Amino acid sequence: MATNRSPEIRKDAIHNRWVIFSPARARRPSDFKSKTDASSSANTHTECPFCAGHEHECAPEIFRFPPESTLDWKVRVIQNLYPALSRDLEPLNAERGGGGQVTLRGSGFHDVVIESPAHPVHLADLSPAQIADVLLAYKKRIDQLRAFDSIKYVQVFKNHGATAGASMSHSHSQILALPVIPPTASARIQSMKEHFEQTGECAICQVKQEDLSIHESNHFRSIVPFAATFPFEIWIIPRHHSSHFHDIDSDMASDLGGVLKLMLGKMSLQLKNPPYNMVIHSAPLRAESTQLPFSHWFIQIVPQLTVVGGFELGTGCYINPVLPEDAAKVLREVSIQD
Repeated sequence: MATNRSPEIRKDAIHNRWVIFSPARARRPSDFKSKTDASSSANTHTECPFCAGHEHECAPEIFRFPPESTLDWKVRVIQNLYPALSRDLEPLNAERGGGGQVTLRGSGFHDVVIESPAHPVHLADLSPAQIADVLLAYKKRIDQLRAFDSIKYVQVFKNHGATAGASMSHSHSQILALPVIPPTASARIQSMKEHFEQTGECAICQVKQEDLSIHESNHFRSIVPFAATFPFEIWIIPRHHSSHFHDIDSDMASDLGGVLKLMLGKMSLQLKNPPYNMVIHSAPLRAESTQLPFSHWFIQIVPQLTVVGGFELGTGCYINPVLPEDAAKVLREVSIQD
């Protein structure tokens, strides 16, 4: 029983932060369930602007798969109707004021990837080949954004369920292209650099503990990280060192499509289809050659099972009630029926 174990404090060498594991605060890991079914709100809607036949209700399209399709498209990438950054603003040099104040013009790109033309279909419902199409749409859009000198970092993310931040129930993900390298990415790169300087190895390449492993494919390993910030957090990492997500090819995308479907399926079955966030952590677009040996991209999936409180906000240190080894064991044992 996890509740008989003593608390532990573990160092996350990837993000340079501490995580407190307090099993006494939880029931058995196998009893964890989401309080909200992320699909419940979607069932009350049948059509929306993201559905096939409603393309004219959306912001301008950037591209679609397949490109020549009309109503039989599989994936569409469109501009965000309510963008966080403006693609119409010319980037300007930073303005510096007193007290270390810095202001940049809010130029950048904010796009939406519509993952299916059918409203009730979620990412986990798609076939591995269809998920691969979504992943290749990410890659194609990142390749387009790399052409803009002002863009330093591209963040791909997905919010599934209203409590995870999704404003539309139709399955979609988002791409934000930034003129700065965000602090979480900078901290991750610096932490991995320090690990590399101490050990001579990439911190993610070194993750090989069997008790943290969920699944292995030809190109990817799925794990619960050693210092998981959240209960049942999952990482999907390339087995061979790779710094940028956009370097994947069709074979890797096909493999990753199957892995992602499996992980989302296991999580949904075990945790009662929880709201979740999915984030692709990649190196900055123009990473220096000296950064590449220790920069390793990965996908992070976080089911929304706990609430961030004052302790976490005050310390940057998170409390996780489920030990990673227990979470990995539970997820390994979840059987997915074809």
